[in-house]
Amino acid sequence: MKSLESYIRSIPDFPKPGIEFRDVTGILDSADGLRLAIDQLADRLEGVAFDAVVSMESRGFIFGMPLAYKLNKSFVPVRKPGKLPRETVSASYELEYGTDALEMHKDALRPGARVVVVDDLLATGGTAEACARLVDAVGAKVVKMLFVMELEGFAARSSKLAGHDVDALVRYPGK
Repeated sequence: MKSLESYIRSIPDFPKPGIEFRDVTGILDSADGLRLAIDQLADRLEGVAFDAVVSMESRGFIFGMPLAYKLNKSFVPVRKPGKLPRETVSASYELEYGTDALEMHKDALRPGARVVVVDDLLATGGTAEACARLVDAVGAKVVKMLFVMELEGFAARSSKLAGHDVDALVRYPGK
């Protein structure tokens, strides 16, 4: 069986010179790659007591929803502002050149719910940290953050996500 890393393609100089883009769609192009990713995410949650999977749009949905289905948990989508129809809570976060925000339905999680945050990539940790603040805002608790890939050079574990249980299936040194 191939390793998960073998499905991730490295694209040099994308989106600009000097960047080595880690392309997660190589996992999605293969039924075996997708199954391997979801199974490995589920394995990392063995023994973790939780009620819901929370994922950010859009690539987080790709991994979070089938994981929630596989483990018989609810799935809570976190979206860009103005995309959710019911009352929401919002959290802003820093981008390289500005700010952005995420929203979640205010009633998506019950107070005290235990949550796993799932996304495709951990880089700076900004979106994951904002997602954790949304979970906190409704009285729920993040018990684990789980990523398919991590770019360790951004040091998100020790900065923005310090204090959280963070795990990644594939870890790349550098940015």
